[in-house]
Formats: sequence, C-alpha cells, structure tokens
Amino acid sequence: MAYEKEYVKPSRFYEVYDEEKKIIRCTICERRCVLAPGLTGICWNHKNIDGKLYNIAYGLLSAVEPRPIEIKPLFHYYPNSIALTFSGWGCNFRCPWCQNYYISWSKPDPDKSIYMEPKELVELAVKLKNHGLCASFNEPTIHLEYLLDVGEYAVKHGLYLAMVTNGYMTLKTIKHLLENGYTGFSIDIKGCPYTYKKYLSANPLIIYRNAKTILDHGGHVEMVYLVVPKANDWKECYEWIINNHLKYLGENIPLHINRYYPANKYYEPPTKISKLVEIKKEAEKSGIEYVYIGNTPYEEYEYTRCPRCGKILIARRNHRVIKWNLTKDHRCPRCGYKINIYGKYIYR
Repeated sequence: MAYEKEYVKPSRFYEVYDEEKKIIRCTICERRCVLAPGLTGICWNHKNIDGKLYNIAYGLLSAVEPRPIEIKPLFHYYPNSIALTFSGWGCNFRCPWCQNYYISWSKPDPDKSIYMEPKELVELAVKLKNHGLCASFNEPTIHLEYLLDVGEYAVKHGLYLAMVTNGYMTLKTIKHLLENGYTGFSIDIKGCPYTYKKYLSANPLIIYRNAKTILDHGGHVEMVYLVVPKANDWKECYEWIINNHLKYLGENIPLHINRYYPANKYYEPPTKISKLVEIKKEAEKSGIEYVYIGNTPYEEYEYTRCPRCGKILIARRNHRVIKWNLTKDHRCPRCGYKINIYGKYIYR
C-alpha cells in the first residue's frame, strides 16, 4: 500500500517495543497489539510501516446516515435528538453473534467505502440539521485518529459527540476522546468473565474500569447487555453484571437488557422474553434505577419511570420520544426526584 494514499495516516498512538527490529506496540485498545514491520493489528486498521504505526483506513466509512439517538441505545442523552451516525470497518473483538458482522468482520477496502474527510462529515451533519454525531455499527475506537479530528470540527459547530463501543480501549484513549468533545458512550457488556474468556479472550473488568473513568470525568454512560442464550444468560452471569454495575457505576446509570437474534456464526434461537424480564426484575430489585428491555415489540419496557414514585416520565415508540413529562431541571413533576439526563431534550 502506498504511503501517499489519502486514507493512510501516521498515528502517534504507539510505543517502541524493540527499536532494533522496528517492532512497536499499539496503545489504542487493551489488545495492545505488538507489531513487527508489515503486520496489521487485530482491528485491521493499524499497521507497522517501517517501525511506525499508521492508520491505513482513515476516513474509509462503511455507512453514514442520520439516526435517532434512542436507537444506540442512549435514552438519557440529548433525548429525541438526531445524530449523524457513521462507521468504518473491522473490530478488535470477534463476537460470534455480532449483529453487524458484515461491517465488523470485514477488512477496510477503499473500493467499497465512502471516503470522507472529518470536515466533510461535520459539514454534512450541519447541513442535515442533525444535533450531533455518533460513531457506531463497528467498534469506533479503532479509528481513533479520525474520531479525534471529527471531534475538533464538531465542537466548533456546537454538535454533541457520542459513540457505541465495546469499551475495550486504553485509559489514554479515553482521555483523548473526552478532551476532543466525546461525551456520550453506549457501552456493551458482553457477559461475565466466562463469556469474555471463552469467546473474546478479554477481561470484562476493563469495561467497568473504563465506564467509571468516563463518568468520573463528566461523560455520560449507558450500559448495554445483549442477552445471548448459553453464552451469558444464566443467573450467576447476570448477577455478576448487576453487581459490578452497582459497584463501579452506581444505581442511576441506565442498563439496557437487549434481546439477541441469530446472526453471524451463532444460531441459538432468540432470547426468551421471560428471561429478559427475569433479569430486569433482578436488576431493579438490586437497586438499578433505570432498566430497559430492547429489541422487542413491547414499548412499555422502554419507558422511563420515576425511581421514587413510579410515574411514567418518558415514553418511547420506534426509537422516538412520544411523551416527555419532566421539569426543566429534569425532575419528576410529581415527587421532585432528579432524573439522570445529559444534555437538553430536543422538541421536534
């Protein structure tokens, strides 16, 4: 691949592993791939070229489209807004049940990509009168250089910045994202330690460490638990998730319990609704204030109720807000309980 290609950009996010052999270590995600010259990391987006790290898919997008923020899901972040959603190719995980495998399991290819400079992407969001931008569909943080450049332009235009992520980035990556304007994070929790060890060769406590770090620095987090039969759906597993949610994040951080459907290389039947309800009840009983069930036709499972008095405060249908019943300072009008909302509600 020629260096002069517009989508090949030098990266500063690496350290020298062996200077004599020109071996380097990528520091973007917790895989921390060690790369000899010519090798590409597990994400397929970063390559060692002559002892230096390059992003070899800068600006190669697989999708660009406006979408409701609720579909991420982010229910408590700029409610009822529209985000220009964009994605690249590849991932640092290989989830066998991946719903977006045609993107996440694909290597970047200029011939099948939309190439957009960060400034172009932001200008499109402004033109479409979107309220922000959201990196989604595949793992965003493997495109760190691009995300940071997008952030620089987006902040100047007053747009919010969000992402849907597996949360397996380094602390330095989080620092750069926050400094460049990213405030909304929909973070997947794939299961308990058994799930991560068997399917992902990863450590789930890193996800909670990162989510807590984002919260501690003023960002907004919502956790998403896709309940996959025989992979993460038994009592000990979901209790581990609930307990760590409360331990690291607190009771007022939303937990989305989503229904799995067969996809990619995983063929178990869809998660039973009764199992999702079982987990929701356990999470609420344990003290999590906002627990939602997604990917089902039952819209009442996506309502926000006051944790104190039970009043329906926000009703949603088809990823849109159809009822908003909060005071200007985001309190329950009946009992005054403060609801965890980041950003303003968008009247449309």
